Amino acid sequence: MDLFSNEKTSETGHTAQTPLAERMRPKSLDEFFGQEHLVGSEGVLRKHLENKSIGSMIFWGPPGCGKTTLARILAGESDMDFHQVSAVSAGVNDVKKIIKLGSYNLKSLGKGTILFIDEIHRFNKAQQDVLLQSVEEGVLYLIGATTENPSFEVISPLLSRCRIYKLTALSRDELSRILNIALKSDEKLVDSKAEISKKVETALIALSGGDARIMLNALESAVQLARPGENGKRNISVEIVENVMQRKTLLYDKKGEYHYDIISAFIKSVRGSDPDAAAYWLGRMLDGGEDPKFIARRMIILASEDIGNADPSALPLATAAFTAVNYVGMPEAEYILMHAATYLASTVKSNSVAKTLSAVKKEIKEGPNVEVPLHIRNAPTGYMASEGYGKGYKYPHNFPESFVHQEYLPKELRGKIFYEPSENGIEKKLKERLIRLWEKRRK
Repeated sequence: MDLFSNEKTSETGHTAQTPLAERMRPKSLDEFFGQEHLVGSEGVLRKHLENKSIGSMIFWGPPGCGKTTLARILAGESDMDFHQVSAVSAGVNDVKKIIKLGSYNLKSLGKGTILFIDEIHRFNKAQQDVLLQSVEEGVLYLIGATTENPSFEVISPLLSRCRIYKLTALSRDELSRILNIALKSDEKLVDSKAEISKKVETALIALSGGDARIMLNALESAVQLARPGENGKRNISVEIVENVMQRKTLLYDKKGEYHYDIISAFIKSVRGSDPDAAAYWLGRMLDGGEDPKFIARRMIILASEDIGNADPSALPLATAAFTAVNYVGMPEAEYILMHAATYLASTVKSNSVAKTLSAVKKEIKEGPNVEVPLHIRNAPTGYMASEGYGKGYKYPHNFPESFVHQEYLPKELRGKIFYEPSENGIEKKLKERLIRLWEKRRK
């Protein structure tokens, strides 16, 4: 017999074979962790439950963040008939049977029916079409769960009949609380006298990738592998956790010192034109569960700070990467981040934009408070024109090369140079043009 052998069914309906993650599944919103924007005191789902106004909806979020649990809680607290299918294995006939049952529930019993479809993005258009009429008529309340952006994966007519709720990955603190509640409240874990150190907790959280289900089931497996000591307690080591999960714990703390150390190593690798090092540090961050949007935002900043006009395509590429990461979500967003990181690391560099910004800030802070020259001020009224606003302004497009010499800086700053293009990439051409125009000014 193993540690958890017990053929009896508990009061909760769980057997000896029920995984820890299922045993710990919350039964009410008050027991639920995470998604405060949805289930908190002012959360929209809590408000809908209080008002008994459950409608059709789609939960979009990463694995293990509570999509299935929320659907079950909504069904339980609204006292509706609940049916769950997986789009991986269910077909049109399965859905039609539930629709028929939902119609009976509504007409004969006056009871609502919730159909929860896990991985709804795997249903094709024809399968999704089957749901339209029953959702429209209120025969079913559809709750779909997907890790993919529903805008791309769910047909428009079905989307228009559903509210979309974005769920986020559970935080480190939330996962830690779930872990410790399991150790203190799950009967089998308590009987096993399982103990974990802070390092083991960190490993379980890190290796789970933010997925509470993976984390809890890994804990249970680790407890089964750990041998009891002389006092009967089972001390779980990091090595046991790594063995259970078949992965090595890489040192990374999303909120601690290594968070800043590794993003620093990543930025410096990109700045230093080393795509291999950039790829490695990016991989470390992703493996540690770093927020992909945080990484994408830093690449947008870097595209201007360290590349700038040497390669003007860098900023739109980095911005497009952020948008794509937001659309796609993890884990597929890893490809987009690697795409952007390796390009930014490989392309030509210049810090002229950063130096220009620094020089301008210094001048504004330390220099005189100067006025805008009259000839480049706007003159929207006759009075302002009579005062000399706009007088003598030369419209550049009326001249060859759309250039004519005139002063744009205040007289106190004439001759001041803030932007000095480098000799790198496109910026070299910009520099050559500016030098040519500067020569024209002297004539």
